[in-house]
Amino acid sequence: MFIEDLINKLSDMIENKINQSILMGFQEYLLKAGIFTLASQILAILILIYVVILILLTLFSIMLSFNIFYAIILAIFVPTIAFILILFMKIENRAGEIENSIPDFLRQLSSMLRVGLSLENALVDMSNHGKGPLYDELRRVVVEIRMGKSLDESFNNMAMRLDSKDLERSFKIILNAHKSGGSLSDIILDVSDDLRAMMVLKRERKASVMMSIMFLLIASTVAAPFALGMVGVYSAFMIDLGKGGAICEVAPLAAEIYLIIHSILAGFLIALIMYGDLKKGLRYSIPITCSAFLVFYLINNFGPAFFGLI
Repeated sequence: MFIEDLINKLSDMIENKINQSILMGFQEYLLKAGIFTLASQILAILILIYVVILILLTLFSIMLSFNIFYAIILAIFVPTIAFILILFMKIENRAGEIENSIPDFLRQLSSMLRVGLSLENALVDMSNHGKGPLYDELRRVVVEIRMGKSLDESFNNMAMRLDSKDLERSFKIILNAHKSGGSLSDIILDVSDDLRAMMVLKRERKASVMMSIMFLLIASTVAAPFALGMVGVYSAFMIDLGKGGAICEVAPLAAEIYLIIHSILAGFLIALIMYGDLKKGLRYSIPITCSAFLVFYLINNFGPAFFGLI
């Protein structure tokens, strides 16, 4: 097909033009998200999406006398932000699914060790028959071991890829027990029970802070942009009456700046409340800022007509 041939040609061009280390780093993020497509092909698809959206928005701006500069900005930023958010969500959902399946995986591993299998053989057998993202990662661990990496290094790489402190701690306990020659099956079973208890505590913590999260979301995506949009409506109304001063002219710009700061801070607060980690705030700040600006834009531009001021 024409589109497939075009994607393949763009993919080959990207592989020749972009540094391989950059492509490998992007490929790692795709693997974290469970996307097993070449990074160059994903970039080629994104380029085609940029072109299609740019053409559509350009036609839209010409027909409706919309500023073409804004159309170009939307064509670039909307697909980029959407792709980043989808990638983050898929990474987080996949990591959560793996963490939820770890206790059952460890119980199964403990049972296989009890019947006399070694740790390496048990891992190989489970990777061959298991299904799901955890077993996909386990198959990667088995491949790395066969290529010469140690068991410690392979499991540490897996924990780093998934960015899970619980998994990293659990694997360290298991590997240390494996080195010391202790009762590995009993230790793995204890680790499984501890992880299950920690998962229950995490769910209870999320449930207890959900009201605070909902309040922050409503305040940052509805209440604040609506109020700030009305500031713009009032300023425009006063200017039309001939009673607007310098403050009325500056007020809409000040409202936009405040809205950006408020939305970003709300995203970081949500991440801090839910996970205790500010690093995850960006994945909430971006959609909150976009939603807030959409409400602000609608109120600021269509509010006067809605309230009968024009």
